Amino acid sequence: MMGKILILVSLAVVAGILLAGIVVMAIGGEANAKWSNVLMRYRVLAQAVALAIVLAVLYFSSQH
Repeated sequence: MMGKILILVSLAVVAGILLAGIVVMAIGGEANAKWSNVLMRYRVLAQAVALAIVLAVLYFSSQH
């Protein structure tokens, strides 16, 4: 149960960062120049963490 919650939280974080990046690109201008690359780096990091969490949950759930 805890694994499912961790996966959902990590996916929500990735989706939130992705949505923030889309909003920043839609705003454009100075905000886009300042935040676009930073949010992309955070998203890639969050995706790596989410993947590690998914793999860890799968590994430990297969252990009986």
